Amino acid sequence: MCNNCKETNTHDHKSGIFGKHTELIFAIISGVFLLIAFLLSQFSQLDFAIILSLYVISYGFGGYYTLKEAIQEISKGRFEIDFLMLVAAVGAALLDKWAEGALLLFLFSLGHALEHLAMDKARKSIEALTKLSPKVALKRKGNDFIEVSIDELKVGDTIRIRPNSTISADGILLSGNASINQAPITGESIPVDKERIEDPDKEYASEKDIPEKSRVFAGTINGDNVIDIRVIKETQDSTLNRLITMVQEAQEKKSPTQLLTDKFEKFYVPAVLLLIVLLNFAFLVIDETWQESFYRSMAALVAASPCALAISTPSAVLSGIARAARGGVLIKGGKPLEDLGTLRALAFDKTGTLTEGKPKLTDFIPLNGVSDDELLRNVIAIESSSNHPLAKALVRDAKKRMSSTNGTPTVTESEAVQGKGIKGRVNGKLIRIGNMELFDDLKEIPSDVKERVIQLESEGKTVMLVLQDKSFSAILGLMDTPRAAAKETLSRLRKAGIRKMIMLTGDNQEVANAIATEIGLTDAYGGLLPEEKVEQIKKLKKEESKIAMVGDGVNDAPAMANSTVGIAMGAAGSDVALETADIALMADKLEILPFAIALSRKAHSIIKQNLWISLGVVALLLPATIFGWANIGIAVVFHEGSTIVVVLNALRLLGFNAK
Repeated sequence: MCNNCKETNTHDHKSGIFGKHTELIFAIISGVFLLIAFLLSQFSQLDFAIILSLYVISYGFGGYYTLKEAIQEISKGRFEIDFLMLVAAVGAALLDKWAEGALLLFLFSLGHALEHLAMDKARKSIEALTKLSPKVALKRKGNDFIEVSIDELKVGDTIRIRPNSTISADGILLSGNASINQAPITGESIPVDKERIEDPDKEYASEKDIPEKSRVFAGTINGDNVIDIRVIKETQDSTLNRLITMVQEAQEKKSPTQLLTDKFEKFYVPAVLLLIVLLNFAFLVIDETWQESFYRSMAALVAASPCALAISTPSAVLSGIARAARGGVLIKGGKPLEDLGTLRALAFDKTGTLTEGKPKLTDFIPLNGVSDDELLRNVIAIESSSNHPLAKALVRDAKKRMSSTNGTPTVTESEAVQGKGIKGRVNGKLIRIGNMELFDDLKEIPSDVKERVIQLESEGKTVMLVLQDKSFSAILGLMDTPRAAAKETLSRLRKAGIRKMIMLTGDNQEVANAIATEIGLTDAYGGLLPEEKVEQIKKLKKEESKIAMVGDGVNDAPAMANSTVGIAMGAAGSDVALETADIALMADKLEILPFAIALSRKAHSIIKQNLWISLGVVALLLPATIFGWANIGIAVVFHEGSTIVVVLNALRLLGFNAK
């Protein structure tokens, strides 16, 4: 049984005369003939040859799949659990213990079948991903839309998505507004509102440049409107397809515990076979017949077979990966699944991870009685002529602060001053907007203005002054603000036992300190180059033994690679993030992180429980059979029972919900 688990059940259990349930039906038939034979032997006077024929039939149905798989393994030079069970059953028959041998094969085959059904349940949670994408799409051809296979879609094609249907390709929304259910990809429970792209013909140099509000993914579900989409990835490269591939690969990557148990079994199975051989000669040192010694050795063989041990870890890992995928978290194998739950320290990138990743106008301080709307209009007029990210943020947020929406005044002689700001004339009046260096030509900046600037800068803000003619009219403060969920998420992580949470950022130390204080980080390290982030990770790893790095998977790739676990935020649609990270949070939501850590800890706990159950049963049964306190029947019941218990225990992860 266990060997099939270690190979993740790659052979086919669905073929047979009864279809996919043939193995289970064979086990039940074996049990029926066993029961009939036992009852007839106890309560009838039938000839033993008839009863023996019933036991043989029970052997045949119970041992069919066991023999089939034992032959497959022996042909590869491996002697695994199936072989040991067959030896024990044949040994029982040689001793005329047909009932006990048939009971062994019945329970072993029943456990086999139930184990496969249970593991299939976990696997189907993963395989459900493959059914998310439709097989056909409506592709524009001239003025019409024709139905084509999704494999025929090329980058640049336009496809139409009907209301309440599944989106068939990664793309950009060209027409119509939509509410998209992204749960299959990102795990978000609430549909996300999407807007058509402003310039349908625009080509994007990088996928990161595509506005999030206009991007859709294959496998997500359209709302009530008809929408048209421009394809940006072919089927094989879509986020959904990459997710499926990586989850399937993750099943094959063994966890540290699984590697340890595999190594243990490599030495354990030969040791068991040696013990069985020695027990056959027990009659030479104790007063019993060879037949009694042989029976003792067969009972010990059943007791010592490590079926439950071999299935205990892979069943939990598979269930954990399946549950994570359903919650919008891609875990690439057993190692990160186990490691994440043991962490007590997390390192975060700042921009786009703990913060929104874009500057916002946080402070607007008028100075000399000019009306707010007039000031804001002038700021918008000047900054609209610049493509600088801070200028775009100023224009966007200044518009939100205006009480009226009258037209923007005309700007002339607009000129950007590199690294300092911008200047121009609005209705003939010279206006300058920038940092303190832009005003070096002035003899003096008023002390109260300087004090406000210094105060805002100490809060980690980028500060700009607005000068109209020769009078300062406003102070502007901008900052990449923390995510709305950052403070609450860090609080939950602290309650979950994460004792150290630090920030690593290229921004200056004042900015780092301000963000850290606001959201509740342990420490903040600013002004770091990528290689300096790596040095900090290595240092923290020495201090804490294990540490995770949480970032966007692009600039933070070196730091992630040097951490125990690399965690990428908002990995949906980001090839680099999916490739780099050990764990990818598909949605751009920090609040998923506590769920991932809680799931990992639950998986780690279940793996430990399963190991105790499996090793505990062997530790009790083996001495009991060696000293003759338990016969083959008792050994079989406890042995097979423990295997089914550890599988069912692992399957609890499929229903896991973080509190």
